[in-house]
Amino acid sequence: MTSPADPTDPIIWLRTDTCGLGAYRADLVETYWQWEQDPAVLIGYGRQGPESLEARAEGMAHQLRGENIRFTVYDLTGERPVPAGVTTLLPDHSVRTAEFVVMLAPQHRGRGLGTAATRLTLDYAFHVTNLRMVWLKVLAPHTEAIRTYVKAGFRHVGLMRQAGYWRGKICDELVMDAVATEFTAPSAL
Repeated sequence: MTSPADPTDPIIWLRTDTCGLGAYRADLVETYWQWEQDPAVLIGYGRQGPESLEARAEGMAHQLRGENIRFTVYDLTGERPVPAGVTTLLPDHSVRTAEFVVMLAPQHRGRGLGTAATRLTLDYAFHVTNLRMVWLKVLAPHTEAIRTYVKAGFRHVGLMRQAGYWRGKICDELVMDAVATEFTAPSAL
């Protein structure tokens, strides 16, 4: 963990040269909400409608008290860390597994930040939280996300037929997982 050089900079728990994971922050609720209203995020999550800022702020209070593990993703390529997205682990402590969810701001996509954030979150899951498996679901037409997940260490393990919608059409949903014993990426710890 690194301390901020400036008191207004976030504390970054895990980092690479370009990406860092820090606390999920109540003061960023409007920023998170703006990212979540991006049509690409709505399509990627399989949602059909936007959410009001008021509803999001109400949900944020619940999220901050919950047992899920949430990170703000930071772009570290500039002079100061810039919030760029969110990763979440939804753990099932009884079996030491978790579901993984990621969201990146539109202006931070396509530069490898998603792969780095996913790897760092898996690093945390396997080396700090001591989970044995992390899984995710992704809509089959979302090929960019699938490539990111594979680069970060996930593998295809199943298919849920006609489980989602992509741009108004029924589509399959892929199930992918990463297991601690196969996570070979270098640890940032």
